[in-house]
Amino acid sequence: MAKSIAQYFKRIFDDYQVLVQVNPDDLTGVELIVHPDGKIEKTEMEFDEEIFEDLAEDEFQSCSPLEFQLLLAKS
Repeated sequence: MAKSIAQYFKRIFDDYQVLVQVNPDDLTGVELIVHPDGKIEKTEMEFDEEIFEDLAEDEFQSCSPLEFQLLLAKS
């Protein structure tokens, strides 16, 4: 069985942004919070089966895997 490709989402708030990586196979991933001062918080996550609906309801948009990976490398 082929492994699924992770999906990436982003939402920009007034003074920070949140990026989320979701592995659709096991519903795990990473959340990055980018603060105005450039500090990046990284949190390993376990999601439930409604994660994609939750992200859409919270107005997250798809984003580039490259953008996520560049920020992850800085964290």
